[in-house]
Amino acid sequence: MLDKFLSKVSFELVYTPADIDSANYPEIRDKGDLPILVSALLSEVDVLITGDKDFFEVKIDKPEIITPREYLEKY
Repeated sequence: MLDKFLSKVSFELVYTPADIDSANYPEIRDKGDLPILVSALLSEVDVLITGDKDFFEVKIDKPEIITPREYLEKY
């Protein structure tokens, strides 16, 4: 299913830093998700597509955080 989704959208792979100081980034409930959030922020992506509910509680304007379904409906 992921392959089908990715074949229909434009995407870019981004770098995840090895060392992350959580004090420099917005708070996220699941600290295991912090590398993903930091990668999106540092790479200045426009949209972060995820089904992980923890991301929807993060207080940021960019990137826009949406589900795969929302992405397909919106874009």
